[in-house]
Amino acid sequence: MSSPKGSQAQKTRLPSFTRKVPLEVPSPTEKDWSKDDEEDYVFKDPDEELDSLPQPYRMINKLVNLLFDRSWEVIEERDALRKSELSRIRPTVYPPVVESKLNKMPNCMAISQDYVFIGGARGFSIHSLFNAKQIYVWEKLKVDVTSICATDLGSEILIAPVDEIGIVRLFYLYKDGLCLIKAINEVEDTSKQSTCLKMEISQGGDFAAFFLQGAGDIWLDVYKLPKESWLKEVEHPQLSINPKKKVRQLQLNTLDAMTSDNLEMDISFRGDVKLSLPVHIMKIKPPKPVTGTTFKSPLEVFAKIEDCYGLGSGQNHFIRESQWEQQAAVFNASYKKYLDGEWEEEPLSMATFHFLPPGCITATPVDVKSPSGVAYVLGVHWTGSHNFFLYLLNRTLKDKLGFPLGVVALPEGCICQSIHFLKYFLVHEGRNVFPEGPVKSQMKCVVLCTDASLHLVAAQGSEAPTISVLVERPVNHLDEAVCAVAPVPALPGMVLIFSRDGHVHLMDVAKPHIICAFAPPRPYHLAVPWKPMFVVSFHHPCFLLRGDHPDEIKSTDDAKNIQNSLFYFNFEAYPLLENISRNCSIPQSALTANMGFPHELPLEKRCESFLQKRLQKLETSKEKQQDHWTRLRRYSVLLQRENLKR
Repeated sequence: MSSPKGSQAQKTRLPSFTRKVPLEVPSPTEKDWSKDDEEDYVFKDPDEELDSLPQPYRMINKLVNLLFDRSWEVIEERDALRKSELSRIRPTVYPPVVESKLNKMPNCMAISQDYVFIGGARGFSIHSLFNAKQIYVWEKLKVDVTSICATDLGSEILIAPVDEIGIVRLFYLYKDGLCLIKAINEVEDTSKQSTCLKMEISQGGDFAAFFLQGAGDIWLDVYKLPKESWLKEVEHPQLSINPKKKVRQLQLNTLDAMTSDNLEMDISFRGDVKLSLPVHIMKIKPPKPVTGTTFKSPLEVFAKIEDCYGLGSGQNHFIRESQWEQQAAVFNASYKKYLDGEWEEEPLSMATFHFLPPGCITATPVDVKSPSGVAYVLGVHWTGSHNFFLYLLNRTLKDKLGFPLGVVALPEGCICQSIHFLKYFLVHEGRNVFPEGPVKSQMKCVVLCTDASLHLVAAQGSEAPTISVLVERPVNHLDEAVCAVAPVPALPGMVLIFSRDGHVHLMDVAKPHIICAFAPPRPYHLAVPWKPMFVVSFHHPCFLLRGDHPDEIKSTDDAKNIQNSLFYFNFEAYPLLENISRNCSIPQSALTANMGFPHELPLEKRCESFLQKRLQKLETSKEKQQDHWTRLRRYSVLLQRENLKR
């Protein structure tokens, strides 16, 4: 390991002196040396001996030296990495609590209540969360299910699988019955078929949004889900079959219930029950690009615009078409050598959308009546845009434009890949806690960038948002890059981080600090580490992770028959986490008692009062601005008339 490199050894080798004729042994005394002998010495570089080799030996020698140099660099790099790994403090690695075998390869997973929904070939299956026992299989498709979503509706569950064609279907699971509600984007004419790229269902299942693409266009369809009607319709079904078939169906359901094992209710498909369809409430398209205006002068702008709100605030700009043409000409002239080549077609804009509960970003309006905790705002961000659009879900259908908010700027060179909203938490007496009661105008989210860096964004009230770096962008060791992030709802301020090398870590974003790690038992590993298959439970302190056995992969040629394993990790089963998950909530009274202002209003109340006063002043200033705007319009009209007279 400590030997010098080949090239360095040659460079540090001293030149040799050779004689033209053999020399005798010189006298031990320097004064007796003959001075005429110096003429017989010639200077010769050792590299000249190699250069004098004939081809192809000369080229072979250079290739061997180059290979030796590069090999030595790899050896040194691996040695340094090994030393750094030995000196690094490694977190505690916890094994899974339960391992369950699956007879088919899963493509996707979802958790709701005590069930696990696994999408695979020609449909999906329902399993028990704690032992992965298969309860029901629905396989009536001709293609595989690629993604699946499950949402808790109380005692019911809404299931939304998406197949390879991009068709999304809604299923309703009530006790022992599974009902198909509707295929959202399925049409008879295949030429008009749209594809579902993303979907999002609000917590509680009141709304659903589907990002669709078709015929060269993209849009976002938002639906209101009539879950109250669904519950009534399954409890008192209006069967669309004749009485004989109805009696036969009831007999079959009773027989299935009597023959169930371990006193567990078997699930049966109820195709005779018709449920109310989701109500389409809005269709959102990408914002149109900024184009030139037909106004010829600023006076004409002031004269024809009715109000001043938005003008020059970054939302509404009035730029003439000639100005756009001049800017395009300057750009083309500056980058002509780069524009001459072939350019790929610009991809369609993609949308990132989230259902936001009250208090996350905005306060609930007075005229909006919605139950506590129900999402009433849909936040949408389009790639290439610097706005985050908010759409009220409880307003009338005519209100579809929404209103934009400024986007928090990430550090230079970082591009957002995914956003993960955290349940708001506080650091109280050195530990993370969830405050009891509603949270107003406070939010925290984790942003994963395309360069594998991870950031924490926090905003509170009228204060400016703050950005802190959780994980730096890897420079030397790309295998440690973060490829997926998942918040842990049961643990305040905790997220799961998945690396490309297959490691799974639990991070406390408040420190930030790695708490522990999780790994399947050897020789199991993640089949695709850069795209791991996992799912985190919203109600239980656990998550599931798929692992593959290398021997099983080598022993069969049919990948669909591989015995995959599903590993169950319970946070409460590990010493470092059992206290965190059980004592994670704190009442508001305990927080206000330690604020240092026992005889004054809490900080939240004082901020709310301050904001109300500011809103009152804002209304007064708006009236003054409108008066100034009216006078400005009148003055612009007079100036236009004088210009025409001239």
